[in-house]
Amino acid sequence: MIIRQTYLNQIIPLIDKNLIKVITGVRRSGKTVLLSQIQDYLLEQGKSREQIICLNFESIRNKDYKDGGALYDYLISTCGNSKKKTYIFLDEIQMVDRWEEVVSSLLVDIDCDIYITGSNSRLLSGELATLIAGRYINIHVYPFTLSEAKKISLENNRYTTDEALFQDYLKYGGLPMRFALEEVSVEPYLSDTYDSIVTKDIVKRYKIRNADLLNALLTYLMDNIANPFSARSIVSALEKNGIKTTVSTLISYIGHIKNAMIIYPAQRYDIKGKKLLSTNEKYYTVDLGLRNITKNSETIDYSKLYENIVFLELLYRGYDVRVGQFNDHEIDFVAYKGQNREYYQVCYALDSEKTVEREFGNLERIRDNYPKFVISGDIPDFSRNGIQHYNILDYLLGRK
Repeated sequence: MIIRQTYLNQIIPLIDKNLIKVITGVRRSGKTVLLSQIQDYLLEQGKSREQIICLNFESIRNKDYKDGGALYDYLISTCGNSKKKTYIFLDEIQMVDRWEEVVSSLLVDIDCDIYITGSNSRLLSGELATLIAGRYINIHVYPFTLSEAKKISLENNRYTTDEALFQDYLKYGGLPMRFALEEVSVEPYLSDTYDSIVTKDIVKRYKIRNADLLNALLTYLMDNIANPFSARSIVSALEKNGIKTTVSTLISYIGHIKNAMIIYPAQRYDIKGKKLLSTNEKYYTVDLGLRNITKNSETIDYSKLYENIVFLELLYRGYDVRVGQFNDHEIDFVAYKGQNREYYQVCYALDSEKTVEREFGNLERIRDNYPKFVISGDIPDFSRNGIQHYNILDYLLGRK
């Protein structure tokens, strides 16, 4: 696997700081490998193997430590008398009862540096999580971006051109392990990963009684990435397919799906009124491979795929991303980082004057000086009136 330097650059300055490093991300996004890379860095810096303790709670060998008390006793007995700092790595910590009490107490009781991972976004939102409030920092891990996929493809000589890599990425996504598989094995791997997320991270965790409704809802959301809709409109759409539910049940299920981090919401933002809107948010999938494995329709909407990829890329680059609303016109993304703001329009091709006017015209209506971009699959540069046009491959691979 490639070195995930973007994440290491966030973590390395935090080593030996009295903060719990919390690494979150969807199942199979590479969190465990990142933990190994942090450990390798520590060894390179002169730490000894004896100073490092790593427990993966998906392994049956660690089943006895899924009780918080047993885990605490084990760690105290193992490293409590050490004269050197201990580096503790706890993988998939959400499987441990009262884990928050354990890590909170360890910070006080022994000289240690703690790293934990979890596959649920509610890891830090429960009542017990208040025990570590102000004493942790969260690093969110995504599947491979296209630039990371290119690095690993250069190692295995898998793709002859960037365009071939991109088409493969559109179909199979960026889950790291799938790049180690032959193509014939990729779809079964994606299907198994999807089933694992649904079963372990949603159905079992939240004791879902109607798994058929959950699967129908998730399939609908995956099939309609980048479309704005409300809970009531989804209820109506499901009822047309013979699946009855209520708005309250649907909202609850959508919350569970978002917590499993297989779907990300993008709220609508009124650019002119400078306020968030509470209706018709959009959803994007964490990985196009997981989305395509569930897709019902045979039609490929490349504009939606492009929009999803750009959304994930912006998140990976550290932006807070919303869907913009300016009067009656939609701006695909308003991206924030600190005090900086950028506007994005994304489409498959600027193949008509009408499309050009829609994509550029929507941005031209916004009379401020923040950077504005149009991203499409076109090779010619359509930049105009201060709005920069990027070919999507150039943008994703950092060539512009």
